[in-house]
Amino acid sequence: MKISAEEIKKIALLSRLEVKEDNIESVGKQLSDILSYMDLMSQVDITDVPPTAHAVSMRNVMRDDVLQPSLPNDKALQNAPEAENGYFKVPKVIQD
Repeated sequence: MKISAEEIKKIALLSRLEVKEDNIESVGKQLSDILSYMDLMSQVDITDVPPTAHAVSMRNVMRDDVLQPSLPNDKALQNAPEAENGYFKVPKVIQD
């Protein structure tokens, strides 16, 4: 499919791409190749192909949540640079 220079300039403007005058022929060939490939893809029979969200089947690979005792507060805070009233003390990041 042949694309004119005016169409290439319009596509470049709409897609906010800079296409220099000496590259219009090269860009035109690339766009023509893409459109030809899309035309070829539209000819493929997909009537028996179910729609999918991913190209490969996926499943959740994380483990099940199991209730376990948590880390004691004093042990969690033992390596903290600063602690106050049983919490991590961090610099204030929100202005009043």
